[in-house]
Amino acid sequence: MTAPATRPTLFGRVRLPRRSARPVRPSRVSLRDLLSEALAGLLQRPARSALTVLGTVLGVGAFVAILGLTATASSQIDSRFNVLTATEVTVEDTGGQDTDQVPFAFPADADSRIDRLHGVEAAGVYWTVTPPTGALTVRAAPIADAATGEDAQVVAASPGVLEAARPHLVQGRTFDAYHDRTGQQVAVISSAMAYRLGITTLDTQPAIFIGDVPFTVIGIIDDVQRKPDLLLSVIVPHTTAEHIWGQPTTPRAQMLISTRIGAASQIADEAPLALRPDHPDYFTAVPPPDPRTLRTSVTSDLGQLFLVLAAVCLVIGAVGIANTTLVAVLERTGEIGLRRALGARGRHITAQFLTESAALGTLGGLIGTTVGTLTVLAVALTRQWTPIIPPATVTAAPAIGLATGLLAGLYPAWRAARIQPAEALRR
Repeated sequence: MTAPATRPTLFGRVRLPRRSARPVRPSRVSLRDLLSEALAGLLQRPARSALTVLGTVLGVGAFVAILGLTATASSQIDSRFNVLTATEVTVEDTGGQDTDQVPFAFPADADSRIDRLHGVEAAGVYWTVTPPTGALTVRAAPIADAATGEDAQVVAASPGVLEAARPHLVQGRTFDAYHDRTGQQVAVISSAMAYRLGITTLDTQPAIFIGDVPFTVIGIIDDVQRKPDLLLSVIVPHTTAEHIWGQPTTPRAQMLISTRIGAASQIADEAPLALRPDHPDYFTAVPPPDPRTLRTSVTSDLGQLFLVLAAVCLVIGAVGIANTTLVAVLERTGEIGLRRALGARGRHITAQFLTESAALGTLGGLIGTTVGTLTVLAVALTRQWTPIIPPATVTAAPAIGLATGLLAGLYPAWRAARIQPAEALRR
């Protein structure tokens, strides 16, 4: 056994205390203490914390709203596309590929030939009238001076075109096969055209002049489900237009076909042969595109465009969090020095400020997720749509906010951990 250590003094030798053989344990910080310290740091300046969170709220909210609205709009595109566009076929008169092209390839009974195909609801030939004299002037009948009229597009159409376009009549009726067969000088105009020409009622059988040729207005429409350019045109029977202005040259004639759902592709394959069995190459049938392709294209375009905006908002939020955390580090230099002097290690300081920045990001992510979800619901209810929010989006949004906060707090936390206790306490 060794003798206890002593030290000589003026009063004799004094026994020294025995040194412990165990090393000093390093300081530790519990998760509870870490969270409480981070919460106290955020609540110390609540207004600054709220403004800092705003950038992350906007970024995450935009992320959730964009993906939700894109999914919701895609479902609406599918339903509307299937009802109208997926049942529309256009046949173009190309006149063949030879040098001597046929000026007008559609037969006289083109409508009835296509109507006999299974799956066709309505079909008609149309073209834009382009006389050699230039644009046609339309004016009301009582006005004798042509200079007071206005230039308007005149469309020559068979009765099947109006049936396929599904117009909504305000007054009167559309022309039928009798008007077309006998070459009646009748016209159908839009409500906007009628207003400009001063036509308020059809009871008096009003007439208009197209150039110098009079036409009786028998119908006024205010909407069409297909070919909306008809609302900007004066529509006349195609036999009447052919008799007065001749056959179409440029642009060439086309045919509009309305089909039942699912029959469009088949009708597009059969139409050229049904029109001209001897020369189906005179026509080019344009079927509707695949709705899945359209949906994917629209979804991709909208997603890429608006996700860039969401990323910009997240970057702004990250810069705000980094700036606020760095300012907090500079303001709390004395506190950091005191903690280091009492035994806190560098990684404890890093963990404290990373926790504060992560808390800001997570709070912004949660609030942004709520805001984005409510935005999707509000838009869907306003438009009478079915809201669709992918579950993965709602799950990932708070995690994006957390990641944003962590990345934004890396530099300020590293800066705080490098502060020396003695230098900090001298400030």
